[in-house]
Amino acid sequence: MVLNLNKLFTKELPADTDTNNVPRQVYNACFSYVSPKIPSNPSIIHVVHQMAEEIGLNKNDIEDEDFVAFFSGAKIYPNTQPFALCYAGHQFGNWAGQLGDGRAINLMEINHKEKNFTLQLKGAGPTPYSRTADGLAVLRSSIREYLCAEAMHHLGVPTTSSPV
Repeated sequence: MVLNLNKLFTKELPADTDTNNVPRQVYNACFSYVSPKIPSNPSIIHVVHQMAEEIGLNKNDIEDEDFVAFFSGAKIYPNTQPFALCYAGHQFGNWAGQLGDGRAINLMEINHKEKNFTLQLKGAGPTPYSRTADGLAVLRSSIREYLCAEAMHHLGVPTTSSPV
């Protein structure tokens, strides 16, 4: 499996200099490098072949044992550094200050056929932005998000998508 890596976000914006992957206030950075929590026994239960093809993966790539490892966070794809985004905003009508990716980890940025993609793993463990949570996701909410995104895509509404 060979992906055309790019680092548009991480190359242009300032990184967190503190590499402690614990919930904390982050200063003067747009993202923090993080490590996904390694799953105990990852497996693939469904593949959206259309999306896999859109990011440059073929049937052989999907059947490769490295595919499961890379897309579950069990292994880090060569020459990449997973990261979580830092952002701020309003929450429940009030300024919340620092928010950020508390359970989402961007595995890598790629380019395929002149399109840029960020491959992200949700519920992959804690990040500096997890606040008091563990950074994991329950299966119920993950399935709901996945099915809703696919439904919106097929209704013609721009949304996130997932190859797996």
